[in-house]
Formats: sequence, structure tokens, C-alpha cells
Amino acid sequence: DKVGVGCIIDSCLDCDYCKDGDEQYCAKGGNTHTYNSFKTYGHVGGNPETQNFGGYSGSNTVHEHFIVKIPESIPLEKAGPLMCAGITMYDPLRHWGATKEGSKMSIGIIGIGGLGTMGIKISKALGHKIYAISTSANKAEMAKEKGADEFVCSTDPASMAQHASSCDLIINTVSSAHEVSTYLGLLKTNGTIVQLGLVPEPHKLVQLPLIFGRKKVAGSVIGGIKPTEECLEFCAKHNILPDVQHVEANQIDWVWEQLLTTNKDGIRYVIDVEKSKANKSFVPA
Repeated sequence: DKVGVGCIIDSCLDCDYCKDGDEQYCAKGGNTHTYNSFKTYGHVGGNPETQNFGGYSGSNTVHEHFIVKIPESIPLEKAGPLMCAGITMYDPLRHWGATKEGSKMSIGIIGIGGLGTMGIKISKALGHKIYAISTSANKAEMAKEKGADEFVCSTDPASMAQHASSCDLIINTVSSAHEVSTYLGLLKTNGTIVQLGLVPEPHKLVQLPLIFGRKKVAGSVIGGIKPTEECLEFCAKHNILPDVQHVEANQIDWVWEQLLTTNKDGIRYVIDVEKSKANKSFVPA
């Protein structure tokens, strides 16, 4: 079997959240993350690493509970982003009712990058009406190509007014500083906006739209193991795959620059380790 791991590789497995399949919210703080956590289960011989480096690791020992089977139809280079960006979008859709059979919702996706494009594809396959929301009108064509039904330019007052009270659910992927209140007018009464992006500065939130529209601001982070398995199976069934570009290790600085700007193509960059080794494009530590 092809298998993989997502963003966490261990938790207490004993608290209510872990037992309910929400291991990412482990009440005992026992999560071991795939990246930047200390190793839990010791070392493979010859590997001196004391910290987890995810796909950059020489080796890693993982609790079997956190290993998921990758469907045969999903290429390995596209499975990785599905277990990160894919589940990050799928889990809030699942929690707020969008994956229930027969549900019909209007869903807004803020930020049309790697996360946003996955959100559009998954939401569209679930049968919902999709509003792609971006500060840049240049993202309109790409958003429509990915499956969006409507495009909202949040820096255009006319576009925002045209789409007022359109969305039952908005998923906000943006991690740069911005005002969440800007988007509350796009929600219907009883609507929810879910924050995924970790914004470094505190948000200012205008309360009137929340109170008079019974609207909610919530948050979500990655997903548990059962939802991750569901996400992979759903994506395999509907042929939903991330847009990826293979790069070598010596291109990492260039990739970083792309991600710091607009990521205008909404792609995920995948480092080809074997090719990097063959071309000696990196020097192992």
C-alpha cells in the first residue's frame, strides 16, 4: 500500500477530542507535529536528528494510528498537499455541514492560492455554489477555471455590494494582515466565516453585523485522521488533485519568493528529492 502522514504524527489518543477523531485539538497538548516537534519514538540508526522535519527528514518513526492509506489513483507528489491543504479545507466544510448528503450551500473562499484553489475544487465537487473572493481582479479567470461560479473582488465596492448576503459559509485562507469585518456583509443571516490563516496582528471586528445578522466568526486548523482519510477517498473518487510544480532543492529560494508575492497560479511546489540528489542541487547536512 501507498501510505502517508499529514500534519500531526502523535497525540494522547485518550482525551475526548482524540477519541472523537479531532486529534489536532488534543486536550492534553500531546500533539507531535510532522514539522518542528521533538521526535517522540526515538531514532532510526544513523540518523542524528532530534527534531521532526517532515518530508525533509532522513527518517521518522510514526504511531500507526496517524498513517493513512493513499488511494492508488493519487500520485504521491499530489498526495502530500492533499494531506495538508486538502484536509485544511475539507475539515471545516465537513464540520459546518457542507459534506452532508443533499446539502446545498453558497460557499465563499477568501484567498485564491494553494488553499483556496483546493477549497474551490472540493466545494464544487460537493455540489455547492462557489464564490471566489480576492483582493485582486486578476485572479478572476483562474478562479473560474478551478470551478468558481462567481468572483468577488473585495477591493471593488461595486463587486462587494453586488454579492452582499450571498454566502452561507465563508472560509478565509488569508494569513496576511486584513480586516475580517470587510467580509461580514457577504454572509447571509446565520452565516459563518471560518478563519484558517494565522494573521500575526490582532483583528478588529465590527460587532453590529454579527449581532443584527446572527453571524459567527470561527476558526479551524487542519483535520483529524478519520476526516483526512475521508478527504483522500473523496478526492480520489472525484479526481480532485492539487496543482503542483516539481522543483529541485536549489530552487527553494525562488519558490519562497513566489509564495511571498501572489502565488498567482495557486500551485503547490513539490521538491523532487531524487532528482535533486542526482543533480547534486543540495548538500546534505
